[in-house]
Amino acid sequence: MPEWVAGLLFRIVIIVLATLAALWLIQQLSTLLINLVAALFLSFALEPAVAFLARRGWKRSLATGVVFFGALLLAIGFFAVMLPPIIRQVRTVAARIPDLALEYGPRLEELLGIELSLDALSERLGDLQGFITDNLPTLTSGVTGVFSGVGRVVISLLTVALFTYFLLADGPRLRRRVFSLFPPERQAEIARMWEISIEKTGGYVASRLVLASISALFTFTALLIIGVPDALALGIWVGVISQFIPAVGTYVASIVPLFVAFFDSPVKALWVLIILVAYQQVENLLLAPRVTARTMSLHPAVGFGAAIAGISVLGALGALIALPTAAIIQAFISAYLAEHPVADSRLTGDSSG
Repeated sequence: MPEWVAGLLFRIVIIVLATLAALWLIQQLSTLLINLVAALFLSFALEPAVAFLARRGWKRSLATGVVFFGALLLAIGFFAVMLPPIIRQVRTVAARIPDLALEYGPRLEELLGIELSLDALSERLGDLQGFITDNLPTLTSGVTGVFSGVGRVVISLLTVALFTYFLLADGPRLRRRVFSLFPPERQAEIARMWEISIEKTGGYVASRLVLASISALFTFTALLIIGVPDALALGIWVGVISQFIPAVGTYVASIVPLFVAFFDSPVKALWVLIILVAYQQVENLLLAPRVTARTMSLHPAVGFGAAIAGISVLGALGALIALPTAAIIQAFISAYLAEHPVADSRLTGDSSG
């Protein structure tokens, strides 16, 4: 065997083993890497506010602390507003279950062939008690798994918060460190890419906040006029969820006010559905294009595809960062590819030109 063949085989084996080791390491550190991606996105989103305060004489650490804890207070305030109404509505629904069973039970019996009498319910509860007794160890391990999952979520949130704070506080130093890894002729290009990422991410968050505020105010006013309970909490819910979860956020956000309105009055639920659908059309055609024109101009098909791809790759986090990521990629492409006028309209299949 020629010597170069043995050397080539040796290099191939080393490359394959190194690739397998890298894939194994990425798999083991997947949670940490996802947390780092989330922290990087949050640092890009909060960087414009920190830089604004720093340009006005604030120390970088103080500006970071004010912006970071301001965002944290907003998140805590959101959950503080949402949790009491959710608990109250769950209690209301639970209290109305017997009345609903008496009202709609005969219809469901005719439609589904299921007996919904109190005797049948008592019998089912007896079966349920027996099932719980027989499967208590399995249920206990399931409850333990739930608490373990909650603990992992808490640890991930703390990790993201810690990395976000350090990325913001040491932003200039981190940039210098990253730029020093490239030759001088490339540093300006890397700096431009960095600025584009911050601009698009910050613009995305700013535009979403504006649209969320408008949506929350409109929904609150509409629900208040219709007479739906907890109009303020539901308005904030619709505003935040519909804007910060791409593609499916509007539908997810609409379920809760429709659910609450239905258990109060089916007629109110119908009015809520009509108003939310009408507002969504106004937002898509008039408000969103004007608000996002200067910050993140994306074709709806590109945005939808990016959201689906983000959900497929990173789940909920992917859905959150999909649109700014697509805007950043689009900005990079626009920066390096020059556009030219089309010489002949027939090339595009437009016979009218």
